[in-house]
Amino acid sequence: MFQKPSMTRKLVVAITSVVAVFWLVAMGFGILIMQDEFSEIFDSGIQETAERLLPIVIDDLAGRDAGDALRRPAEKAASNREYLVYQVRGRDGQILLKSRDAPAEPFPAPLEVGFSQNDTHRIYTAGTADGSFYIQVADSLDNRREAAIEGGMALFFPILALIPASIIAIILVVRMTLSPIEGLRDDIGTKDGGNMVPVDEAGLPVELRPIARSVNLLLDRLRAVLESEREFTANSAHELRTPIAGALAQTQRLLAEVPPSLSARVGQIERSLQHLGRLAEKLLQMSRAEAGIGVSDEKTDLFPVLQVVIEDIGRSALGAGRIVLHAPDEARLERQIRPDAFAIVVRNLLENALVHSPSGSVVDVYFGTDGIRVVNESAVLDQPTLAGLTRRFTRGPTQAAGSGLGLSIVKRFVEQMNGSLALQSPATGRLGGFEAAVRL
Repeated sequence: MFQKPSMTRKLVVAITSVVAVFWLVAMGFGILIMQDEFSEIFDSGIQETAERLLPIVIDDLAGRDAGDALRRPAEKAASNREYLVYQVRGRDGQILLKSRDAPAEPFPAPLEVGFSQNDTHRIYTAGTADGSFYIQVADSLDNRREAAIEGGMALFFPILALIPASIIAIILVVRMTLSPIEGLRDDIGTKDGGNMVPVDEAGLPVELRPIARSVNLLLDRLRAVLESEREFTANSAHELRTPIAGALAQTQRLLAEVPPSLSARVGQIERSLQHLGRLAEKLLQMSRAEAGIGVSDEKTDLFPVLQVVIEDIGRSALGAGRIVLHAPDEARLERQIRPDAFAIVVRNLLENALVHSPSGSVVDVYFGTDGIRVVNESAVLDQPTLAGLTRRFTRGPTQAAGSGLGLSIVKRFVEQMNGSLALQSPATGRLGGFEAAVRL
């Protein structure tokens, strides 16, 4: 699985890579400069050694014969390796004196004052003014390479330790720097149809304030649009109910006055107007659900809303004496939910249970601290049928009148309330029946 792109990850990788590359480049230049400086130091060392040894060696040779000259230095044994070796040569190039580790053969360097170099040694030659004696001091190139490698490692290993340390430091700095962005992201993520509180700009850096200001302007416009839509929906509901109710009343009066030969047709008109009224009511509720009125900025106790809706439906012919409320003492359910939205949810659940249960049967309403359950009598429904009941204009196996919108409206509102709707058949603890549970 590919990870989602992250600004923090990209910044850490980019900054660490750039810093590491610069460190490596700087280390490379440092090694080159160090190698050049080492060469100068070594050259100066062998030159000074040769110039200081020359008069001492000449004085020593003046008191010896040629036969002792080669033997006496060799008699001094030492366990340490010599980093600098030398040979004292005469005008003819013969070796008159040499250090312990110096080769027995003359250095492949001319008897001229100055530096020379072969594949293995850097050599400096110093001589007397008359050219009778020369001393050649040699420094192994392996020593110089070893010093350069050890110096380079002394620069490289600390960098290996600094890279993970710098990664940790960069992560902490980047996270600290980007924390206002994360806060702004989380704040914007909470905005929806029920939470349109402006984003707080006070604690934001100057770079993020234009973003917060733009979001607040957008929230103001959205708030105005939603308020306008809600107002239009409420007005439309009133305007539609009035003419439909008037037409239904006139039809009912006409039904009482027409001769029996026309009563069937007028009765059909009455039923059509009743269905039209219910359908208009459901469509307006669906419109309100789509407008996002489910949540609120303030908490509301929903139990009184439930009681009002049950009492109102209980006074109708459909629900008279059929609804039984089961609630604990001092029942209370506080949520950030609009009372009118919760009332629509309860009304649709109760009407659905009353319409699709046998006439005269009881509908049980169970109220708890996590939501409500509405249970009614019915035949057992299979899972495919239950899954389709929340789709718009979908009805189960029933002959009762309805539009197929009730449970879809409930589902839409419950989703806005960050809750869940569960349909079950048979009902909990029963052999049959239908149960709709809303968890909030």
